[in-house]
Amino acid sequence: MNEDKFNLEMRSFLKRVGITSQREIEKVVRDAVESGALKGNEQIAVKVTLEVEAPETTKTIKGTIALE
Repeated sequence: MNEDKFNLEMRSFLKRVGITSQREIEKVVRDAVESGALKGNEQIAVKVTLEVEAPETTKTIKGTIALE
């Protein structure tokens, strides 16, 4: 395995995941605040499920995000 190549590929993938996740969370929260579903002072529960196809592995990462 080429460690340098693997590291670059991993960083690229994680950057895409981070940017996409942030945009989606921001959109959902803003829409919920605008619609009144959230007040804007809550803590919201978040969960990401990571799936690796080969070797097959699933990992769930949970957390909370404070809105205020």
